Amino acid sequence: MNNLNLENIKGKRVLVVGLGKSGIAAVQAMLKLGADVSVQDSKEAEAVDGQLLTFLEGKGVSCYFHEIPEHVENFDMLILSPGVNPELPFIREAEAGGAEIIGELEIAYRIARGTFIAITGTNGKTTTTTLVGEIFKNAKRKTFVVGNIGVAVISKALESDEDDWLVTETSSFQLQTTRYFKPMVSAILNLTPDHLNRHHTMEAYGQAKAAIFRNQDENGYCVANYDDKACFALTKGCKAKIVPFSRKEELDFGAYLKGEMLVIRNEEGKLIELCSRNDLKIIGDHNVENCLAAAAICYFAGIDRNTIAETLVSFGGVEHRIEFVREINGVTYYNDSKSTNPVATITALNTFTNPTILLLGGFERNQNFNELSDYLGHVKCIICYGETKNRIKEFADKQNIKCFAFDSLKESIQKAVEISERNDTVLLSPASASWDQYDNFETRGNEFKETIWKLEE
Repeated sequence: MNNLNLENIKGKRVLVVGLGKSGIAAVQAMLKLGADVSVQDSKEAEAVDGQLLTFLEGKGVSCYFHEIPEHVENFDMLILSPGVNPELPFIREAEAGGAEIIGELEIAYRIARGTFIAITGTNGKTTTTTLVGEIFKNAKRKTFVVGNIGVAVISKALESDEDDWLVTETSSFQLQTTRYFKPMVSAILNLTPDHLNRHHTMEAYGQAKAAIFRNQDENGYCVANYDDKACFALTKGCKAKIVPFSRKEELDFGAYLKGEMLVIRNEEGKLIELCSRNDLKIIGDHNVENCLAAAAICYFAGIDRNTIAETLVSFGGVEHRIEFVREINGVTYYNDSKSTNPVATITALNTFTNPTILLLGGFERNQNFNELSDYLGHVKCIICYGETKNRIKEFADKQNIKCFAFDSLKESIQKAVEISERNDTVLLSPASASWDQYDNFETRGNEFKETIWKLEE
């Protein structure tokens, strides 16, 4: 057990708030540990999966759907799913009554026996986490790849043994509700505006990210992007050994690009060559940075150079992140549905130089599409859809870029196919979340891919 107060969880009153993947996994773990479990979710009971309801009722779990439990201050602990804002009044009321307010990541850390690697940042988390997981597996280490990547951390925590590794993608939401969480190696990849509807300011957003190393000591490592000054500044005061990575500068210590070669300079000053960027299957400057970060994480976690290098050059990338779908009639189609903010879309745009038809749109959360302005030189047309389509259309008109607006992604794809020409790229990189029309970005990306694969040559 990594930390405190789970030895006496039996019989404690625990309220799990939010019944997504992590919430359900938290319920199951708390039941195994003998807690008196209740659940709360903003959904109506009719919208909850019937099998889940049957399970909860069979286990004697008190359910509060679309309502708040009375006397919430009497709970001993509230476990919040990542999407639940800890500033909600009933959560603050419970805290004032003495309840401990934590998230699924924190409770997973306390019950896991394995060692944590934790990765955060505005963009690149999933690619880097997946790559680190592959390197660990190729090094023959028993590894769970968990967290914001789609597998609840707590679902694997009880399975873990002392020799196991939990490679964990962590969001600002997850980190915001940690208390004792302490990875052996942490990583902050970058820091750009995102989730400000929750965090309100960049300072607060940065502090939420910085919680990843809050409890680390001199025995741990913190890998941080030296080229991103706002990101690197977060490490001031970090007690762990700071391992910088840089695509732009040669470093006295850390991982960097030396010419075309990815290298690590270790604590003894030895230069370790890994591979050429030209040997990587994943393209773009951003993926060079992801590879440098992953290499640094793994090297300082004790994995040998050969395993790191071999995995870097064999890694094919992550679904929904600048994912090649198909070439048909000389037109290439890429699925970048995971780009849910303008900065991520800029990364995708910088990957291409040929004429591009850009599909933008989705859930309205006041994204600043003006950030895209300097990166549209090769964009011949924007096709927008969803809640954000009107703002995107206004933006495109100001940029003097041809733009078509539709209600749905499917209509947008049809238009892109109709107007595309040989040597064009059709890029789905929405710069918006999916929640206006889809449950998640995966569903959105899959619809794009399925539609493209149905096209006739």
